[in-house]
Amino acid sequence: MKIAFIGLGNMGAPMALNLVKAGHEVSVFDLVDSAMRRLEEAGARTGASAEDATRGAEVVISMLPAGQHVRRLYIGQPDSSGLFDALEGKPLIIDASTISPQDARIVGEAAAERGLTYLDAPVSGGVGGAQAGTLTFIVGGSQAGFEQARPVLEGMGKNIFHAGGIGAGQVAKICNNMLLGILMSGTAEALALGVKSGLDPAVLSEIMKQSSGGNWALNVYNPWPGVMEGSAASRDYQGGFLTDLMAKDLGLAWELALGCKATVPMGSQARNLFALHAAQGNGGLDFSSIQKLYRSGEES
Repeated sequence: MKIAFIGLGNMGAPMALNLVKAGHEVSVFDLVDSAMRRLEEAGARTGASAEDATRGAEVVISMLPAGQHVRRLYIGQPDSSGLFDALEGKPLIIDASTISPQDARIVGEAAAERGLTYLDAPVSGGVGGAQAGTLTFIVGGSQAGFEQARPVLEGMGKNIFHAGGIGAGQVAKICNNMLLGILMSGTAEALALGVKSGLDPAVLSEIMKQSSGGNWALNVYNPWPGVMEGSAASRDYQGGFLTDLMAKDLGLAWELALGCKATVPMGSQARNLFALHAAQGNGGLDFSSIQKLYRSGEES
């Protein structure tokens, strides 16, 4: 298929690359020229603009940092039109960004007004999942749109879920990431307690993995440096899912809770911890670097 991919960050670039490897005709656009060049070397066409990248596309996929970027791309601003008004034909629109359900519905309504099918399809699985093509897609939108998107999503992911109508994908993703933030901060806290009490972090990790404390953050993405080969913690917390993005997602969970009057005390605490960690200059590090917050005061 002819696919346009907008947004080639830590997640978007490997996702687009997997579509190229799957045999699709992929056009890409990103504000960072070097990101486009890497995809061009892999066989993708680079666009001079988002509008140029989408010319002739049957599917348009976006992976952007926040709701304001998604709204600006598709709907535009008071002084400029968006991509919806520049598209040729009626391609399927898939936004894989993690944004608020309200923003997803606003963009979805704008798409419907123009006769376009729009899906919000945030992902879970991190950079490793994006590179391996094993992401989980959590899709909101019509059943017909979901079925149309499935063959494309299967080129980038392993698990494809239809959560409900537009915005439902975002609700499910926000709940998932709130739990992930809680698990990562709790795992880091337990490891720091054990190490400060004289335990080897690798030994403690193995004990907890085989016990009732086992969880994804501990088992797959251990936050203690040197314990798990290939983890972000063992790469000085470089790459991966940024602390700034986790703080953003936990903020989305807080906003969602306010809107439906839900009680999220642990989610709120995780939000505060990641916001503090980001404010201390760690926003550009992987979110597992929350471990550093519990190690403050240690001698290097």
